[in-house]
Amino acid sequence: MTTVSSSTSPNTATTSSSTSTSSSSTPAGSATQNATKTAAQALFNSLQTGSGIDLSTVVPSLIEAQFAAKTAALKAKSDTLTAQISDVSSIKSAITDFAAALASLAQGGTLATQATSSDPSTMSVTTAAGAKLSGMSKSITINALASAQVSSTTTAFSKTASLGTGSLSIKVGSKDAVSVSFGADDSTPDLLAAKINAANTGITASVVTDASGNAFLSFTGASGKDNSFTITATEGDTAGLARLNVGNGATGTTTSSTAANASITMDGVTVERASNTVNDLVPGVTMTLSAVSTKPLSLTGSSPTAALSSVVSNFVLTYNDNMTALNKAIDPISGDLRSDPAARSLAQTMRTLTTTKLVPGDDTDLGPKTLADLGVKTEKDGTLSIDQTRLAKALSSYPSSVEKMFQASGDNLIGLSARMNSVQLSATSSVYGLTASYNNLTQAQKDLADQQSSLSDNRERASDALTARFSAMNSRVTAYKSVQSFMDQQVKMWTKSN
Repeated sequence: MTTVSSSTSPNTATTSSSTSTSSSSTPAGSATQNATKTAAQALFNSLQTGSGIDLSTVVPSLIEAQFAAKTAALKAKSDTLTAQISDVSSIKSAITDFAAALASLAQGGTLATQATSSDPSTMSVTTAAGAKLSGMSKSITINALASAQVSSTTTAFSKTASLGTGSLSIKVGSKDAVSVSFGADDSTPDLLAAKINAANTGITASVVTDASGNAFLSFTGASGKDNSFTITATEGDTAGLARLNVGNGATGTTTSSTAANASITMDGVTVERASNTVNDLVPGVTMTLSAVSTKPLSLTGSSPTAALSSVVSNFVLTYNDNMTALNKAIDPISGDLRSDPAARSLAQTMRTLTTTKLVPGDDTDLGPKTLADLGVKTEKDGTLSIDQTRLAKALSSYPSSVEKMFQASGDNLIGLSARMNSVQLSATSSVYGLTASYNNLTQAQKDLADQQSSLSDNRERASDALTARFSAMNSRVTAYKSVQSFMDQQVKMWTKSN
Protein backbone atom coordinates (compact mmCIF):
# COMPACT_ATOMS: atom_id res chain seq x y z
CA MET A 1 0.00 0.00 0.00
CA THR A 2 2.82 2.33 0.86
CA THR A 3 4.60 1.47 -2.40
CA VAL A 4 1.53 2.43 -4.48
CA SER A 5 1.17 5.75 -2.68
CA SER A 6 4.84 6.57 -3.19
CA SER A 7 4.77 5.91 -6.91
CA THR A 8 1.57 7.99 -7.35
CA SER A 9 2.73 11.16 -5.62
CA PRO A 10 5.59 12.07 -7.94
CA ASN A 11 3.31 11.67 -10.94
CA THR A 12 0.77 13.97 -9.33
CA ALA A 13 3.38 16.56 -8.57
CA THR A 14 4.78 16.36 -12.11
CA THR A 15 1.33 16.78 -13.65
CA SER A 16 0.56 19.82 -11.50
CA SER A 17 3.85 21.41 -12.39
CA SER A 18 3.35 20.80 -16.09
CA THR A 19 -0.19 22.14 -16.07
CA SER A 20 0.65 25.29 -14.22
CA THR A 21 3.58 26.16 -16.44
CA SER A 22 1.34 27.57 -19.13
CA SER A 23 -0.45 29.84 -16.66
CA SER A 24 2.48 30.83 -14.46
CA SER A 25 2.81 34.15 -16.26
CA THR A 26 -0.37 35.46 -14.55
CA PRO A 27 -0.99 36.06 -10.84
CA ALA A 28 -3.86 33.58 -10.85
CA GLY A 29 -1.67 30.97 -12.63
CA SER A 30 1.14 31.42 -10.12
CA ALA A 31 -1.28 31.07 -7.23
CA THR A 32 -2.71 27.86 -8.67
CA GLN A 33 0.75 26.43 -9.36
CA ASN A 34 2.02 27.13 -5.85
CA ALA A 35 -1.13 25.84 -4.19
CA THR A 36 -1.05 22.62 -6.26
CA LYS A 37 2.62 21.96 -5.41
CA THR A 38 1.92 22.53 -1.73
CA ALA A 39 -1.06 20.18 -1.75
CA ALA A 40 0.81 17.43 -3.62
CA GLN A 41 3.80 17.62 -1.30
CA ALA A 42 1.58 17.54 1.80
CA LEU A 43 -0.29 14.50 0.50
CA PHE A 44 2.95 12.74 -0.44
CA ASN A 45 4.48 13.37 2.99
CA SER A 46 1.37 12.12 4.81
CA LEU A 47 1.10 8.91 2.82
CA GLN A 48 4.87 8.25 3.05
CA THR A 49 4.70 8.12 6.80
CA GLY A 50 2.25 5.28 6.66
CA SER A 51 0.48 6.72 9.67
CA GLY A 52 -2.49 8.35 8.02
CA ILE A 53 -3.21 11.58 6.15
CA ASP A 54 -2.71 14.96 7.92
CA LEU A 55 -6.09 16.47 7.01
CA SER A 56 -5.26 19.85 8.60
CA THR A 57 -2.52 20.30 5.99
CA VAL A 58 -3.69 18.37 2.95
CA VAL A 59 -7.31 19.62 2.69
CA PRO A 60 -6.52 23.38 2.88
CA SER A 61 -3.75 22.91 0.34
CA LEU A 62 -5.99 21.05 -2.11
CA ILE A 63 -8.81 23.58 -1.65
CA GLU A 64 -6.37 26.42 -2.23
CA ALA A 65 -5.22 24.73 -5.43
CA GLN A 66 -8.80 24.31 -6.61
CA PHE A 67 -9.95 27.87 -5.91
CA ALA A 68 -6.73 29.91 -6.25
CA ALA A 69 -7.29 31.04 -9.83
CA LYS A 70 -10.88 32.20 -9.26
CA THR A 71 -9.98 33.89 -5.96
CA ALA A 72 -7.07 35.74 -7.54
CA ALA A 73 -9.20 36.82 -10.50
CA LEU A 74 -11.94 38.22 -8.25
CA LYS A 75 -9.39 40.03 -6.09
CA ALA A 76 -7.74 41.58 -9.13
CA LYS A 77 -11.13 42.75 -10.37
CA SER A 78 -11.96 44.14 -6.93
CA ASP A 79 -8.70 46.10 -6.81
CA THR A 80 -9.40 47.53 -10.26
CA LEU A 81 -12.94 48.60 -9.31
CA THR A 82 -11.68 50.22 -6.09
CA ALA A 83 -9.09 52.22 -8.05
CA GLN A 84 -11.67 53.25 -10.66
CA ILE A 85 -14.19 54.40 -8.04
CA SER A 86 -11.49 56.38 -6.27
CA ASP A 87 -10.44 58.12 -9.49
CA VAL A 88 -14.02 58.93 -10.51
CA SER A 89 -14.81 60.39 -7.07
CA SER A 90 -11.61 62.41 -6.99
CA ILE A 91 -12.02 63.86 -10.48
CA LYS A 92 -15.70 64.66 -9.96
CA SER A 93 -14.96 66.43 -6.68
CA ALA A 94 -12.07 68.40 -8.17
CA ILE A 95 -14.11 69.63 -11.16
CA THR A 96 -16.99 70.61 -8.87
CA ASP A 97 -14.66 72.58 -6.59
CA PHE A 98 -13.00 74.21 -9.62
CA ALA A 99 -16.32 75.47 -11.02
CA ALA A 100 -17.60 76.57 -7.60
CA ALA A 101 -14.44 78.55 -6.81
CA LEU A 102 -14.54 80.33 -10.17
CA ALA A 103 -18.25 81.14 -9.77
CA SER A 104 -17.70 82.49 -6.27
CA LEU A 105 -14.86 84.70 -7.48
CA ALA A 106 -16.92 86.04 -10.37
CA GLN A 107 -19.92 86.75 -8.15
CA GLY A 108 -17.76 88.44 -5.49
CA GLY A 109 -17.26 91.51 -7.67
CA THR A 110 -13.47 91.72 -7.30
CA LEU A 111 -13.00 90.91 -10.99
CA ALA A 112 -15.21 93.79 -12.11
CA THR A 113 -14.39 97.49 -12.40
CA GLN A 114 -14.22 99.04 -8.93
CA ALA A 115 -15.37 102.50 -7.91
CA THR A 116 -12.50 104.75 -6.78
CA SER A 117 -12.64 108.00 -4.86
CA SER A 118 -9.98 110.69 -5.34
CA ASP A 119 -10.14 111.43 -1.57
CA PRO A 120 -11.17 108.39 0.52
CA SER A 121 -10.78 110.35 3.76
CA THR A 122 -13.59 112.67 2.65
CA MET A 123 -15.67 110.13 0.71
CA SER A 124 -14.97 106.39 0.72
CA VAL A 125 -16.70 104.09 -1.75
CA THR A 126 -17.55 100.39 -2.08
CA THR A 127 -18.70 98.51 -5.17
CA ALA A 128 -21.54 95.99 -5.21
CA ALA A 129 -21.09 92.67 -7.01
CA GLY A 130 -22.32 92.87 -10.59
CA ALA A 131 -22.05 96.67 -10.83
CA LYS A 132 -21.34 97.93 -14.36
CA LEU A 133 -18.90 100.80 -13.84
CA SER A 134 -16.59 100.57 -16.84
CA GLY A 135 -15.80 104.10 -18.07
CA MET A 136 -17.52 105.80 -15.12
CA SER A 137 -16.34 109.34 -14.26
CA LYS A 138 -18.26 111.58 -11.83
CA SER A 139 -17.51 114.95 -10.19
CA ILE A 140 -18.87 115.16 -6.62
CA THR A 141 -18.88 117.98 -4.09
CA ILE A 142 -19.99 117.40 -0.49
CA ASN A 143 -21.66 120.63 0.64
CA ALA A 144 -22.89 119.45 4.06
CA LEU A 145 -23.02 116.27 6.10
CA ALA A 146 -26.17 114.71 7.45
CA SER A 147 -26.58 115.04 11.20
CA ALA A 148 -28.88 113.72 13.90
CA GLN A 149 -30.58 115.60 16.70
CA VAL A 150 -28.94 115.07 20.07
CA SER A 151 -30.63 116.44 23.21
CA SER A 152 -29.59 115.86 26.81
CA THR A 153 -30.56 116.94 30.30
CA THR A 154 -28.86 119.98 31.76
CA THR A 155 -28.61 118.53 35.26
CA ALA A 156 -27.55 115.17 36.61
CA PHE A 157 -29.82 112.84 38.58
CA SER A 158 -29.23 110.16 41.18
CA LYS A 159 -28.96 106.77 39.49
CA THR A 160 -31.12 105.18 42.16
CA ALA A 161 -33.87 107.80 42.53
CA SER A 162 -37.13 107.89 40.55
CA LEU A 163 -37.42 110.67 37.98
CA GLY A 164 -41.18 110.78 38.47
CA THR A 165 -44.29 109.01 37.28
CA GLY A 166 -46.59 109.60 34.29
CA SER A 167 -45.75 109.33 30.59
CA LEU A 168 -43.49 110.77 27.90
CA SER A 169 -44.93 111.48 24.43
CA ILE A 170 -42.17 111.16 21.83
CA LYS A 171 -42.84 112.56 18.34
CA VAL A 172 -40.34 112.08 15.50
CA GLY A 173 -40.82 114.26 12.42
CA SER A 174 -44.27 113.84 10.91
CA LYS A 175 -44.82 110.40 12.46
CA ASP A 176 -47.44 109.77 15.11
CA ALA A 177 -46.31 110.34 18.66
CA VAL A 178 -45.48 107.31 20.80
CA SER A 179 -46.39 107.42 24.49
CA VAL A 180 -44.28 105.59 27.09
CA SER A 181 -45.63 105.29 30.65
CA PHE A 182 -43.56 105.07 33.83
CA GLY A 183 -44.33 104.06 37.39
CA ALA A 184 -42.31 104.66 40.52
CA ASP A 185 -40.50 101.32 40.10
CA ASP A 186 -39.28 101.81 36.50
CA SER A 187 -38.32 105.47 36.28
CA THR A 188 -34.73 105.50 37.53
CA PRO A 189 -32.39 106.79 34.78
CA ASP A 190 -31.27 103.33 33.62
CA LEU A 191 -34.76 101.78 33.70
CA LEU A 192 -36.35 104.80 32.02
CA ALA A 193 -33.78 104.73 29.18
CA ALA A 194 -34.26 100.98 28.68
CA LYS A 195 -38.05 101.36 28.51
CA ILE A 196 -37.82 104.14 25.90
CA ASN A 197 -35.49 102.04 23.77
CA ALA A 198 -37.74 98.99 24.03
CA ALA A 199 -40.71 101.03 22.79
CA ASN A 200 -39.07 101.69 19.38
CA THR A 201 -39.98 105.35 19.47
CA GLY A 202 -37.45 106.41 16.80
CA ILE A 203 -34.93 107.78 19.26
CA THR A 204 -32.26 106.16 21.39
CA ALA A 205 -31.97 107.03 25.08
CA SER A 206 -28.67 106.58 26.91
CA VAL A 207 -27.31 107.27 30.38
CA VAL A 208 -24.07 109.25 30.80
CA THR A 209 -22.51 109.01 34.26
CA ASP A 210 -20.40 111.87 35.58
CA ALA A 211 -17.43 111.73 37.95
CA SER A 212 -19.74 111.84 40.99
CA GLY A 213 -21.71 108.81 39.87
CA ASN A 214 -24.79 110.81 38.93
CA ALA A 215 -26.51 110.42 35.58
CA PHE A 216 -27.37 112.65 32.65
CA LEU A 217 -29.95 111.41 30.14
CA SER A 218 -29.18 111.81 26.43
CA PHE A 219 -31.61 111.33 23.51
CA THR A 220 -30.41 110.76 19.94
CA GLY A 221 -32.53 110.51 16.78
CA ALA A 222 -31.74 109.30 13.28
CA SER A 223 -29.89 111.58 10.87
CA GLY A 224 -31.86 113.72 8.42
CA LYS A 225 -34.01 116.79 8.84
CA ASP A 226 -37.22 114.76 8.85
CA ASN A 227 -36.08 112.95 11.98
CA SER A 228 -36.08 115.87 14.44
CA PHE A 229 -38.03 115.04 17.59
CA THR A 230 -39.80 116.46 20.61
CA ILE A 231 -40.53 114.94 24.01
CA THR A 232 -43.52 116.07 26.07
CA ALA A 233 -44.13 114.84 29.63
CA THR A 234 -47.48 114.22 31.30
CA GLU A 235 -46.91 114.22 35.05
CA GLY A 236 -48.34 111.48 37.24
CA ASP A 237 -48.67 111.20 40.99
CA THR A 238 -44.99 111.98 41.44
CA ALA A 239 -43.81 115.04 39.50
CA GLY A 240 -40.44 115.17 37.72
CA LEU A 241 -40.78 113.83 34.17
CA ALA A 242 -41.21 117.38 32.84
CA ARG A 243 -37.46 117.81 33.36
CA LEU A 244 -37.05 115.51 30.33
CA ASN A 245 -39.09 117.64 27.91
CA VAL A 246 -37.33 118.37 24.61
CA GLY A 247 -38.32 121.25 22.32
CA ASN A 248 -41.28 123.64 22.59
CA GLY A 249 -39.44 125.92 25.02
CA ALA A 250 -38.21 123.16 27.34
CA THR A 251 -35.65 124.30 29.93
CA GLY A 252 -34.55 121.00 31.45
CA THR A 253 -32.72 119.85 28.30
CA THR A 254 -30.42 121.33 25.70
CA THR A 255 -29.94 120.35 22.03
CA SER A 256 -26.31 120.06 20.97
CA SER A 257 -26.92 118.82 17.41
CA THR A 258 -29.86 119.37 15.09
CA ALA A 259 -31.26 117.00 12.47
CA ALA A 260 -30.09 117.90 8.97
CA ASN A 261 -29.68 116.34 5.53
CA ALA A 262 -26.45 115.77 3.62
CA SER A 263 -26.07 118.02 0.59
CA ILE A 264 -24.25 116.58 -2.44
CA THR A 265 -23.60 118.10 -5.84
CA MET A 266 -22.90 115.49 -8.55
CA ASP A 267 -22.16 116.59 -12.10
CA GLY A 268 -23.73 120.00 -11.36
CA VAL A 269 -26.92 118.68 -9.77
CA THR A 270 -27.43 119.24 -6.02
CA VAL A 271 -29.37 116.63 -4.04
CA GLU A 272 -30.01 115.92 -0.36
CA ARG A 273 -29.94 112.64 1.53
CA ALA A 274 -30.91 111.88 5.12
CA SER A 275 -27.83 109.73 5.72
CA ASN A 276 -24.11 110.06 5.14
CA THR A 277 -24.21 106.59 3.59
CA VAL A 278 -25.52 107.11 0.06
CA ASN A 279 -26.20 104.13 -2.23
CA ASP A 280 -28.77 105.46 -4.68
CA LEU A 281 -26.87 108.09 -6.65
CA VAL A 282 -24.65 105.76 -8.69
CA PRO A 283 -26.05 102.22 -9.24
CA GLY A 284 -23.80 99.64 -7.60
CA VAL A 285 -21.77 102.20 -5.62
CA THR A 286 -22.12 103.05 -1.92
CA MET A 287 -20.58 106.37 -0.88
CA THR A 288 -19.76 107.08 2.76
CA LEU A 289 -19.44 110.82 3.44
CA SER A 290 -16.97 111.79 6.17
CA ALA A 291 -16.36 115.51 5.67
CA VAL A 292 -17.38 118.57 3.67
CA SER A 293 -15.16 118.76 0.58
CA THR A 294 -13.05 121.82 -0.12
CA LYS A 295 -12.95 120.98 -3.84
CA PRO A 296 -14.80 118.60 -6.19
CA LEU A 297 -13.97 114.92 -5.77
CA SER A 298 -13.57 112.43 -8.60
CA LEU A 299 -15.51 109.17 -8.62
CA THR A 300 -14.15 106.87 -11.33
CA GLY A 301 -14.18 103.25 -12.37
CA SER A 302 -10.86 101.46 -11.91
CA SER A 303 -10.22 98.26 -13.86
CA PRO A 304 -9.04 95.37 -11.60
CA THR A 305 -5.99 94.64 -13.75
CA ALA A 306 -4.02 92.93 -10.97
CA ALA A 307 -6.99 90.80 -9.90
CA LEU A 308 -7.70 89.72 -13.49
CA SER A 309 -4.05 88.83 -14.09
CA SER A 310 -4.03 86.84 -10.85
CA VAL A 311 -7.21 84.92 -11.67
CA VAL A 312 -5.83 83.94 -15.09
CA SER A 313 -2.73 82.55 -13.40
CA ASN A 314 -4.76 80.75 -10.74
CA PHE A 315 -7.10 79.33 -13.39
CA VAL A 316 -4.13 77.89 -15.31
CA LEU A 317 -2.63 76.36 -12.16
CA THR A 318 -5.93 74.73 -11.13
CA TYR A 319 -6.62 73.59 -14.70
CA ASN A 320 -3.18 71.96 -14.88
CA ASP A 321 -3.73 70.12 -11.58
CA ASN A 322 -7.06 68.77 -12.82
CA MET A 323 -5.82 67.82 -16.28
CA THR A 324 -2.72 66.09 -14.91
CA ALA A 325 -4.88 63.86 -12.73
CA LEU A 326 -7.39 63.32 -15.53
CA ASN A 327 -4.74 62.45 -18.13
CA LYS A 328 -3.20 59.94 -15.72
CA ALA A 329 -6.59 58.31 -15.17
CA ILE A 330 -7.35 57.97 -18.90
CA ASP A 331 -3.85 56.95 -20.00
CA PRO A 332 -4.48 54.35 -22.75
CA ILE A 333 -2.02 51.90 -21.20
CA SER A 334 -1.99 52.37 -17.45
CA GLY A 335 -5.02 54.55 -16.70
CA ASP A 336 -7.72 53.09 -14.45
CA LEU A 337 -10.38 55.02 -16.44
CA ARG A 338 -8.92 54.47 -19.91
CA SER A 339 -12.18 52.83 -21.04
CA ASP A 340 -14.53 55.24 -19.24
CA PRO A 341 -16.40 57.40 -21.81
CA ALA A 342 -17.37 60.07 -19.27
CA ALA A 343 -13.79 60.67 -18.19
CA ARG A 344 -12.54 60.81 -21.78
CA SER A 345 -15.38 63.19 -22.74
CA LEU A 346 -14.50 65.46 -19.82
CA ALA A 347 -10.87 65.60 -20.91
CA GLN A 348 -11.89 66.52 -24.45
CA THR A 349 -14.21 69.27 -23.21
CA MET A 350 -11.54 70.70 -20.91
CA ARG A 351 -9.09 70.88 -23.81
CA THR A 352 -11.45 73.14 -25.77
CA LEU A 353 -11.74 75.79 -23.02
CA THR A 354 -8.81 77.86 -24.32
CA THR A 355 -10.39 78.30 -27.77
CA THR A 356 -14.03 78.67 -26.67
CA LYS A 357 -15.58 82.12 -27.17
CA LEU A 358 -16.20 83.75 -23.79
CA VAL A 359 -17.40 87.24 -24.76
CA PRO A 360 -20.78 87.96 -26.40
CA GLY A 361 -20.93 90.03 -29.55
CA ASP A 362 -19.82 89.95 -33.13
CA ASP A 363 -16.54 88.24 -33.96
CA THR A 364 -15.39 91.40 -35.74
CA ASP A 365 -15.43 93.37 -32.47
CA LEU A 366 -12.01 94.36 -31.22
CA GLY A 367 -10.61 92.83 -28.08
CA PRO A 368 -9.86 89.28 -26.85
CA LYS A 369 -12.66 86.74 -26.92
CA THR A 370 -10.95 83.53 -25.80
CA LEU A 371 -8.37 82.48 -23.25
CA ALA A 372 -5.99 81.88 -26.13
CA ASP A 373 -6.38 85.56 -27.06
CA LEU A 374 -5.12 86.38 -23.55
CA GLY A 375 -1.94 84.38 -24.11
CA VAL A 376 -3.12 81.11 -22.53
CA LYS A 377 -1.69 78.33 -24.68
CA THR A 378 -1.78 74.53 -24.60
CA GLU A 379 1.49 72.63 -24.26
CA LYS A 380 2.24 69.22 -25.79
CA ASP A 381 1.36 67.40 -22.58
CA GLY A 382 -2.08 69.04 -22.46
CA THR A 383 -1.29 71.48 -19.66
CA LEU A 384 -1.57 75.26 -20.08
CA SER A 385 0.98 78.05 -19.89
CA ILE A 386 0.69 81.84 -20.06
CA ASP A 387 2.37 84.30 -22.37
CA GLN A 388 2.67 87.07 -19.77
CA THR A 389 3.55 89.73 -22.36
CA ARG A 390 0.42 89.00 -24.37
CA LEU A 391 -1.73 88.91 -21.22
CA ALA A 392 -0.40 92.28 -20.04
CA LYS A 393 -1.09 93.82 -23.46
CA ALA A 394 -4.68 92.50 -23.49
CA LEU A 395 -5.32 93.85 -19.98
CA SER A 396 -3.87 97.23 -20.94
CA SER A 397 -5.60 97.60 -24.30
CA TYR A 398 -8.96 95.89 -23.67
CA PRO A 399 -9.64 95.77 -19.92
CA SER A 400 -13.42 95.75 -20.33
CA SER A 401 -13.30 92.78 -22.72
CA VAL A 402 -11.13 90.78 -20.32
CA GLU A 403 -13.44 91.75 -17.48
CA LYS A 404 -16.45 90.43 -19.40
CA MET A 405 -14.81 87.00 -19.71
CA PHE A 406 -14.86 86.62 -15.95
CA GLN A 407 -18.29 88.04 -15.17
CA ALA A 408 -20.75 85.92 -13.21
CA SER A 409 -22.71 83.42 -15.30
CA GLY A 410 -25.91 85.45 -14.81
CA ASP A 411 -24.26 88.47 -16.43
CA ASN A 412 -22.40 86.61 -19.16
CA LEU A 413 -23.98 83.33 -20.22
CA ILE A 414 -20.95 82.33 -22.30
CA GLY A 415 -18.24 83.59 -19.93
CA LEU A 416 -15.64 81.37 -18.31
CA SER A 417 -17.71 80.89 -15.15
CA ALA A 418 -20.73 79.84 -17.21
CA ARG A 419 -18.56 77.49 -19.29
CA MET A 420 -17.09 75.85 -16.20
CA ASN A 421 -20.58 75.45 -14.73
CA SER A 422 -21.60 73.71 -17.95
CA VAL A 423 -18.52 71.46 -17.82
CA GLN A 424 -19.24 70.60 -14.20
CA LEU A 425 -22.90 69.79 -14.84
CA SER A 426 -22.01 67.61 -17.82
CA ALA A 427 -19.18 65.88 -15.97
CA THR A 428 -21.33 65.04 -12.95
CA SER A 429 -24.44 63.98 -14.88
CA SER A 430 -26.08 60.83 -13.58
CA VAL A 431 -27.11 59.93 -17.15
CA TYR A 432 -23.85 60.18 -19.10
CA GLY A 433 -21.30 61.80 -16.77
CA LEU A 434 -19.02 60.67 -13.98
CA THR A 435 -21.95 60.14 -11.61
CA ALA A 436 -23.27 57.53 -14.04
CA SER A 437 -19.80 55.93 -14.11
CA TYR A 438 -19.67 55.96 -10.32
CA ASN A 439 -23.10 54.32 -10.07
CA ASN A 440 -22.13 51.61 -12.58
CA LEU A 441 -18.83 50.92 -10.81
CA THR A 442 -20.37 50.71 -7.36
CA GLN A 443 -23.02 48.32 -8.69
CA ALA A 444 -20.29 46.19 -10.24
CA GLN A 445 -18.51 46.24 -6.89
CA LYS A 446 -21.66 44.99 -5.16
CA ASP A 447 -22.08 42.23 -7.76
CA LEU A 448 -18.45 41.27 -7.27
CA ALA A 449 -18.95 41.09 -3.52
CA ASP A 450 -21.82 38.67 -4.13
CA GLN A 451 -19.55 36.53 -6.34
CA GLN A 452 -16.83 36.53 -3.68
CA SER A 453 -19.37 35.50 -1.06
CA SER A 454 -20.65 32.72 -3.31
CA LEU A 455 -17.08 31.53 -3.96
CA SER A 456 -16.43 31.47 -0.22
CA ASP A 457 -19.52 29.32 0.29
CA ASN A 458 -18.45 26.93 -2.48
CA ARG A 459 -14.97 26.74 -0.99
CA GLU A 460 -16.36 25.84 2.42
CA ARG A 461 -18.60 23.13 0.97
CA ALA A 462 -15.72 21.69 -1.05
CA SER A 463 -13.53 21.66 2.07
CA ASP A 464 -16.19 19.78 4.03
CA ALA A 465 -16.64 17.23 1.26
CA LEU A 466 -12.89 16.67 0.83
CA THR A 467 -12.40 16.32 4.56
CA ALA A 468 -15.13 13.67 4.73
CA ARG A 469 -13.65 11.80 1.77
CA PHE A 470 -10.11 11.72 3.19
CA SER A 471 -11.43 10.77 6.63
CA ALA A 472 -13.13 7.74 5.11
CA MET A 473 -9.99 6.88 3.16
CA ASN A 474 -7.89 7.23 6.31
CA SER A 475 -10.17 4.77 8.12
CA ARG A 476 -9.74 2.20 5.33
CA VAL A 477 -5.95 2.63 5.37
CA THR A 478 -5.94 2.04 9.12
CA ALA A 479 -8.00 -1.11 8.67
CA TYR A 480 -5.68 -2.41 5.93
CA LYS A 481 -2.66 -1.81 8.16
CA SER A 482 -4.29 -3.73 10.98
CA VAL A 483 -4.84 -6.74 8.69
CA GLN A 484 -1.30 -6.44 7.36
CA SER A 485 0.11 -6.42 10.88
CA PHE A 486 -1.93 -9.52 11.81
CA MET A 487 -0.81 -11.38 8.67
CA ASP A 488 2.80 -10.43 9.36
CA GLN A 489 2.59 -11.89 12.87
CA GLN A 490 1.05 -15.10 11.54
CA VAL A 491 3.77 -15.53 8.92
CA LYS A 492 6.48 -15.06 11.55
CA MET A 493 4.82 -17.63 13.82
CA TRP A 494 4.55 -20.08 10.96
CA THR A 495 8.17 -19.55 10.09
CA LYS A 496 9.31 -20.26 13.68
CA SER A 497 7.22 -23.38 13.87
CA ASN A 498 8.94 -24.73 10.82
